[in-house]
Amino acid sequence: MIGSFFSGEENDLKGLFNRLKKRNFSGDTGQAIKNSSYQLITNLVMKVGSLIFTIIVARLLMPELFGLYSLALATIILFAAFSDLGVSSAIITFIPKMLAKKDERQAKSYAKKLLKWKVFLLTIVSLILIASSYFVANYYYNKPIFLALLAGGLYIPFMGISSFFEQLFKANNSFREPAKKEIIFQISRIIIILLIIFFILNASLNSNLIIFFVVLGLSLSYLIGATYLILVSKKKISFLDASSKNLNKKETKSLKKFLIPLTAIALSGIFFGYIDTIMLGHFVDSEFISFYSVGLSIVGSVAAIIGFSAISLFPLFSKLKGDPLERLFKKGRNFTGLISIVSAILVFFLAPTIVFISYGNEYMTSAIVIKILSILIFVIPVVGIYSSYFISVKKTKIIAKLLIFTTLINIILNYSFISYGLTIGQFEAVLGACLATLISNLVYLGGFIVFRKRG
Repeated sequence: MIGSFFSGEENDLKGLFNRLKKRNFSGDTGQAIKNSSYQLITNLVMKVGSLIFTIIVARLLMPELFGLYSLALATIILFAAFSDLGVSSAIITFIPKMLAKKDERQAKSYAKKLLKWKVFLLTIVSLILIASSYFVANYYYNKPIFLALLAGGLYIPFMGISSFFEQLFKANNSFREPAKKEIIFQISRIIIILLIIFFILNASLNSNLIIFFVVLGLSLSYLIGATYLILVSKKKISFLDASSKNLNKKETKSLKKFLIPLTAIALSGIFFGYIDTIMLGHFVDSEFISFYSVGLSIVGSVAAIIGFSAISLFPLFSKLKGDPLERLFKKGRNFTGLISIVSAILVFFLAPTIVFISYGNEYMTSAIVIKILSILIFVIPVVGIYSSYFISVKKTKIIAKLLIFTTLINIILNYSFISYGLTIGQFEAVLGACLATLISNLVYLGGFIVFRKRG
């Protein structure tokens, strides 16, 4: 399998650099390169900005408070998953198909319907989070994050609207504006959080209020990003100016049929990604959550930067069929696989240095977490390519089955390994979560490979 990742890679790289040098973005390959370039910029800004932001927050809050912040954010994001339920994937599947047919009216009709569903979901989920925040904070976690979860009632709608309009731009093959929005968002949240933390340090607030203000600052940053995209969309997305009509029953049924397996994907995916932190929050002290979060943040940042091609290729996958689709998939997979293997090896050996320089001596324990999870730097980007491919050919049921299966494995392994680790110590419980996450992701990738070979 590994050998296939490297086959033909030299010619692919030469062709890529020649196109970039000549600014030749013609055809599907050219559009993919252009999209990938902007998506790379977006991912670089996102992950470098996120890393800088996380480092600032971690250094100023120190392990105990940073662990509380990480736990609160993971919980809010878990709730936020229920506000999407496949809407984002539907945007970049149905709208590009309508635009390819030059049917801007129908494209707007889909956008209008999906926005209506999105706003409804955001409202319901935010209210549920607010209503359950006291129980979650004080009975399940037994940690002072109640007010932070209340602030999540603003975080979810602001983030959701920002994400919705970002997907509209990508469905329109306009990757430039999301890149600009990401720059605005990252700069604004660093400035806002710095001001908030300096205020907090001078005010001598308790842990509950400290984490509340940090999450509130994050929410405001998402509002700024969403406002920018909404304003720019009026000028940059032409199909939004077209007249719209209500989708007929057949079209609405087709959309719902597409969303049902994606709902399972969205929910399983978010549990798959955050169940480790949620379980650790119940079993271990907040400082140990911070060690795990730092390791996961570094690995996730590197993996996301490498995985830019999966996002940028998705609208093109949706337009292609047969041999052209297969060729584009193989090129994306091979190129991503090559870079991710090299990056994983580098991060494994440089883990202690990365942690010491970035987070300081207080977080050196995280280096062990990074070493264990470094394999994910290869797994996550390649999974992204396979996932985009399967969604584009409307084999979402396969993804749903895989995610549900591997999520169950992840939950069972996390509970088993964390519980066993606790018999030795709290950090050993963290290592148990690392192993559970790693094994589950490898099973997930293996499932994709098997199903694609079966056709």
